[in-house]
Amino acid sequence: MKYVLVTGGVVSGLGKGVTASSIGVVLKACGLRVTSIKIDPYLNTDAGTMSPFEHGEVFVLDDGGEVDLDLGNYERFLDARLTRDNNITTGKIYQSVLDKERRGDFLGKTVQVVPHITDAIKIWVESVSVIPVDGKEGPADVCVIELGGTVGDIESMPFIEALRQLYFSVGQDNFCLIHVSLIPVLGVVGEQKTKPTQHSVRELRALGLTPHFLACRSAEPLLESTKQKLSLFCHVPVGNILNIHDFPNIWHVPLLLRNQNAHHAILNQLYLLSVAAPPDLQEWTKRAETLVNLTSSVRIAMVGKYVGLSDSYLSVVKALLHACIACSLKPLVDWIAASDLEDDSTKLTPEAHAAAWKTLRNAACVLVPGGFGDRGVRGMILAAAKYARENKVPYLGICLGMQISVIEFAQNVVVLESANSTEFDPLTPNPVVIFMPEGSRTHMGSTMRLGSRRTLFQTPDCITAKLYHSLEYVDERHRHRYEVNPEIVGTLEEAGLKFVGKDESGQRMEILELPSHPFYVGVQFHPEFKSRPGRPSAPFLGLVMAATGQLKAYVSKCQNGTL
Repeated sequence: MKYVLVTGGVVSGLGKGVTASSIGVVLKACGLRVTSIKIDPYLNTDAGTMSPFEHGEVFVLDDGGEVDLDLGNYERFLDARLTRDNNITTGKIYQSVLDKERRGDFLGKTVQVVPHITDAIKIWVESVSVIPVDGKEGPADVCVIELGGTVGDIESMPFIEALRQLYFSVGQDNFCLIHVSLIPVLGVVGEQKTKPTQHSVRELRALGLTPHFLACRSAEPLLESTKQKLSLFCHVPVGNILNIHDFPNIWHVPLLLRNQNAHHAILNQLYLLSVAAPPDLQEWTKRAETLVNLTSSVRIAMVGKYVGLSDSYLSVVKALLHACIACSLKPLVDWIAASDLEDDSTKLTPEAHAAAWKTLRNAACVLVPGGFGDRGVRGMILAAAKYARENKVPYLGICLGMQISVIEFAQNVVVLESANSTEFDPLTPNPVVIFMPEGSRTHMGSTMRLGSRRTLFQTPDCITAKLYHSLEYVDERHRHRYEVNPEIVGTLEEAGLKFVGKDESGQRMEILELPSHPFYVGVQFHPEFKSRPGRPSAPFLGLVMAATGQLKAYVSKCQNGTL
């Protein structure tokens, strides 16, 4: 196994995940099989209990793993299907070691960070790196490892030491270290400063790891004099100093690396030149250039709870982008805080309320993503579901967004007194959304309905089935504790709401549609997690096409098999 380790210095948020993903794209374009591992040095076992405000979205894998959002980047860039073990956290490592200690596996020895924690990290990395993630048999050729955080963080120290030992054990021919750093520009003349990177590399070398490459983030391309200075003081050849400067979109990063012959230098470091081909990035190049050159656009209202931080809905934004590019459109996403649409909020000014509604009315379609808790729910019901339903505005509700549309329909069409979800009103006389029977009310982590589950289409002529090319079933990823109350389904369907997709038991509602509406769809699963560049998610594609008048022709082509 060949390992490429990506570390970060100076500041967090430099884009190590995008850099690691892009390295994987370039190596894959050379004909190599690539897998990825993300190391998060926090004590949480996984990202499942972390607030989107704190950590961005929780990305869900096929096996139900709730992981860091960077694994979403890996899956989208590499078109891979990772496992929960591809995300290593301090909590997972310590838990595994302490479980062994309790069983007596260490035979009375004193359990220490070195060697027991570091050994556990090495064993984990080596065992996970051979798990195929591309649908083929046998291990990958290269494993790209991203170490989260910044070099010098106390919490990263055991991982740094373990990776140093891994480097020593596998040998320099099988290990490549790429350090991502920042080159800020200061002063009136705009001098590119190298000192922060120098200190970061010095810290890394003091810990026993010397970078083979520097991936320097900057606003503008690096000057040759800056590269010479970095080379001199960081002990890295000028040819191995890669510059990832600002570009219109992240799809240009693999092209930047290719244009700087990063693939050749990395392959040379790993002794893979003889088995690799020149990188074939034609489709990738076309996609990146297409996005830049788009002129027509579609305005999408995103009504959610965490709109103050776009990373909270990163996969949703990416899925919208994939769908829009397939329609030759540029997405214009208008973020609307659901609470701003409520007319009874004591914290809301009239101006903010009016602005939120004006934004909503100017949108071509409405999307309500997932979320937890009752904050903003009234705004979602009023704006997203009721407004979109009554005004024939294309609507897509995901997870909570689907449940919101059920609540709104029960309240305003069926007119069930105080109809609600037991999540928001435990004492409601008409619970249309209920807590799942197998869920836990005492433990939060990994107790939801998680991972890939099968949805069977009940009516082959429904819009959603046609968008999925008339498949009998679809496997999508889930993350929810509440579900539509099966006892109320008959009443809702008699009033016109149709549940066109159910789970294999027939008791769980997975997809709803309103046949009287041009496009009114709710899905209990999270289709955004499996959307890929060049292969957009069907519900997102349907939403964008409905908003721009393309849906009817597309569905007709799907039925005729001409796509």
